[in-house]
This record gives sequence, C-alpha cells and structure tokens, in this order.
Amino acid sequence: MDLPFKDNALLAFFKYLKTEKNFSLHTQKAYFFDIVEFITQTWGDEAIEAQSLAWKQIDKNAAKGYIFSLQESKISKNTLLRKCSSLRSLYNFFQREELQSTNPFQDIKAAKKDKSLPLILSREDISTLLSSPAPYWAQKKGKNNDFMASRDAAILEIIYSGGLRIQEALDINFDQINLEESTLKIFGKGKKQRTAYLGNPAKQALEQYFACRKNAELNWTSANDPVFINLKDLKRLSARSIQRNLKAYLQSCQLPPDITPHKLRHSFATHLLDAGADLRSVQELLGHENLSTTQIYTHISTDRLLQAYDQAHPHAQS
Repeated sequence: MDLPFKDNALLAFFKYLKTEKNFSLHTQKAYFFDIVEFITQTWGDEAIEAQSLAWKQIDKNAAKGYIFSLQESKISKNTLLRKCSSLRSLYNFFQREELQSTNPFQDIKAAKKDKSLPLILSREDISTLLSSPAPYWAQKKGKNNDFMASRDAAILEIIYSGGLRIQEALDINFDQINLEESTLKIFGKGKKQRTAYLGNPAKQALEQYFACRKNAELNWTSANDPVFINLKDLKRLSARSIQRNLKAYLQSCQLPPDITPHKLRHSFATHLLDAGADLRSVQELLGHENLSTTQIYTHISTDRLLQAYDQAHPHAQS
C-alpha cells in the first residue's frame, strides 16, 4: 500500500502496523482512511503531504469535538468505534516513541458496538450452497469449467469445514495442507497460528481440485505456492473474485443474495455449539483472542434450542 504522507511520524506508524503488529492489508487500509479523514478535517487536504503535522495541537477538547462531529454525521456505531480506535492507536504509538506526552483520544467513550446476531445457514442450505459450483459451471461454455467448479467448491468446503475467514482460506499455501492428518495450518489475524480440520467432504473437494490442477498442467512447484489461483494470471485468487462467483451460485440455487463467505464461518460455529461443542473449543477453532467474541454464537444456539422446544414440547403449544 503506497502512502502519500511525508510526515515521518505517520510513516513510522504505518510501518509499525505492518511489521510489528502484523495487521492485515484490510486493517491497514481502514486505519489509513480513518487517519486521512482526521487529517483533512483538522488541517485541510494540503496537510496530507506536509513534511510534518502539528500533532501536539490536538488536545482532549479537540479530540472530543472531532468525535462529536463523527457522531453527528450519522455513521454506524461500529464505524465510529473503529475510527476512535484508529486515532487512539496512532497517539499510543506517538507516546511510545516519545513524540507525544498524552493521548487526547484515550478516555473518550464512543457508543457501544452493535452486537447484531449473525445470519446462520441451515444444514440443508449449506449442503445446497457447497454443491452449487458444479451444476453452475456445467451450464457454461468453456474449457476450464471443471477447474473453476472444483476450485470454488474446495474453497467453500474448507471455509465451512474449518471455520475459516475468506482471506485465511485464500492465503493457504501448499505447505499448510496435511491431507494425511486432514488438517490445515492457518495464520489468522496478527499472524497467529492455529490448526483447522478437514471433514471428508472438504478433503475430497481439495483432492478433486488438485486433480483438476494436474489435468490443466498447473502443478505447484514450491511449497510456498498459493493453493487457490486465478486462471488468468496464475496468481493467488482474490477475495473479490470468490465473492463475485458466490453471488452467481446463490442466484443459481435460489438462496438469499446477502449470504457471504463469512456466513459459512458463522454457521460453522453455531452448528458446532448446536451439536454440543464447548465454547472454549469453538473459540480456539475460530481463532478468537477473547471468549466474549465467541459468546455471541451461544445466543444464536440458545434461540435455536428454544425454537426446537416450542415446536416439539407438548406443553409449549398454546
């Protein structure tokens, strides 16, 4: 990511996010846009390329005023929280580097984050979706249809089987797969490593995809080669590509168009809890740092249990 900044402190901050914090490119971009917005609203557009910025001018009153202006702009609570976090992290870094003695954003409280319950797919819908690439590509004209179908089926299968984030799945290299033990070595947020597990459908989907790669003479040459590639340039497949294909699959099998790859991860967690898995195990499988992040799925699971009770228990009938 190319940065337009000339301010050395700001350049050092983004280098810190990348090299020390190991933030994903997605998170770095979010911080970038949040901080650019702050700079332009505080000092004007020309300040972005200024040699140095007057960071010490920002006191607690100025910080409160800026946050208040964000609240007045009617952005979502989650976006407001993220913007506060970006600026708080920036000034924490300045304190660490002894560029600033105080953090004006430290004690400013924004509205609590909305904790909406994620959409969960039924097992029937999961089965329909995961089997949709093959019939979709069978209707298309082209010599690479088997490759496209097997690749996308394998991606969707391992996301659901392992509870992966879409980028975690697309970042997999060949040395991260152990088919004999049915495991994947996953590097999550902050490059934290965990093990994901492959059920038989996911394992078979990967084996079928590898066979299609071999038939297309696209064998991997290095353990660090990406598993999932774009046929046009043979480079690592982008999240945008699989999201675009997913929309087509959803339409072809008449599932709601707002289903995303992340909904498969949500469904993975809830289906495990429904089947009796304990919360700590689900936390580890998802790669959540805090148990509280995983606990939202217990609410969904409880709701589903109550629904089952209402439908099945004779004394629950009105």
